[in-house]
Amino acid sequence: MTTPAQDAPLVFPSVAFRPVRLAIVCVALTAVAVTAAGFAGNIGFGLFFGLGLAIGLVNALLVRRAVESITAEDHPLKKKMALNSATRLLVISVIALSTAYFFRHIGGIGVLFGLAIFQALLVMSTSIPVLRKIRANGLDVLDTESKG
Repeated sequence: MTTPAQDAPLVFPSVAFRPVRLAIVCVALTAVAVTAAGFAGNIGFGLFFGLGLAIGLVNALLVRRAVESITAEDHPLKKKMALNSATRLLVISVIALSTAYFFRHIGGIGVLFGLAIFQALLVMSTSIPVLRKIRANGLDVLDTESKG
């Protein structure tokens, strides 16, 4: 008898997620965005861009917390993780779109740009270390941090 896909246990590899480094990059990008937006005459765009980066960082931290708590269970289910992700993404989307709409005259659309740029940063910051490790060790990569 096989386990249905929605009831199959979750298996997540360790990910090179460095929230402090990402936070520093987000602060630097916010400073650049505020400066550039100031020169363009709309400092609000830069501030909302920074808000989008912050929302993305909070989302990434919530993802890590959810993965840790759900995979720590005896029988983690994909359905639980999917529901958690869908709820979190719905809340973030409502916040970002509401902000963009209600503050559209002062650069609220920047929050959407900030979220988009954060996702690109997150993918780059987590995939580059993994790719380097694969390049150095081939596909025989073991997570030495969790073993020792």
